[in-house]
Amino acid sequence: MKKFTIIIFILFTFFSANAQRKVYLFSYFNNNGQDGLHLAYSKDGYQWTALKNDKSFLTPMVSKDKLMRDPCIIKGADGLFHMVWTVSWKDKGIGYASSKNLINWSEQKFIPVMAKEAGARNTWAPEITYDSANKTYMIYWATTIIDRFPETDSKAEDGYNHRIYYVTTKDFKSFSETKLLYDPSFNVIDATIVKEKDRFIMFLKDETKEPDQKNLKIAYSDHLIGPYSKASEKITGNYWAEGPTTLKIGKDWLVYFDKYREHKYGAIQSSDLVNWTDVSAKIAVPKGIRHGTILTIKKRALKKLLAVK
Repeated sequence: MKKFTIIIFILFTFFSANAQRKVYLFSYFNNNGQDGLHLAYSKDGYQWTALKNDKSFLTPMVSKDKLMRDPCIIKGADGLFHMVWTVSWKDKGIGYASSKNLINWSEQKFIPVMAKEAGARNTWAPEITYDSANKTYMIYWATTIIDRFPETDSKAEDGYNHRIYYVTTKDFKSFSETKLLYDPSFNVIDATIVKEKDRFIMFLKDETKEPDQKNLKIAYSDHLIGPYSKASEKITGNYWAEGPTTLKIGKDWLVYFDKYREHKYGAIQSSDLVNWTDVSAKIAVPKGIRHGTILTIKKRALKKLLAVK
């Protein structure tokens, strides 16, 4: 019994120390995304501090508009940080760059993911999720293709009627053909997908304007490329929400989102992905933050970021 207790103590100490070596990093943009990538860090997932005095870490260089909205960064299986972002309100592609340390970035590339669709109006809020089972990255985003889904066409908000599309890649050099990922039978944007045990969880925004939805929902799949389930009932409150990003702390899911009409950030928490509690009052984020994504990094990586002035 004594030996068993010692083993448990050692394991607890190891995992506790390992957890303490990691922190959370929030990639986001300010204003219209014209100045580029902003980063903030947190040790508990609630209190966030801007890095580099909230100045940009990377100036956008691709596309005519040269914007860097909705930056999504993941740590790849190759040890590199891979980032995609929205380059323009109306372009047919996305931006991509990689980094070893989140400070020095590769040459920025424009990936023309919707170039073959003559009726594509935009390419918004791209994200990356890695599928370890087949060692493949999936990049996905929201696009409106003119007359593609007439059953949900609307004249509201300039007639945008999005669905979620995707490509896959193993090296960010060659990409699959663009395919439809998710059609929930409504106007949908801002998907973000995470893996939990043997399933994939998609948090998404119902962008329907008539009648107003503008809320966050969840869908599930056994495979990264789908098919995904029918969207859940809304998980956010009586306000407009967009740009979800999530992390799991212990048994609790924490979903951050942009309360963009109120010019502030919100968060909800759940242990079962069904019953949600608003914890917006418990969070603190940099002033002016617009949505992006959260990832986990090691403390030594944060130390280098803190040294950047």
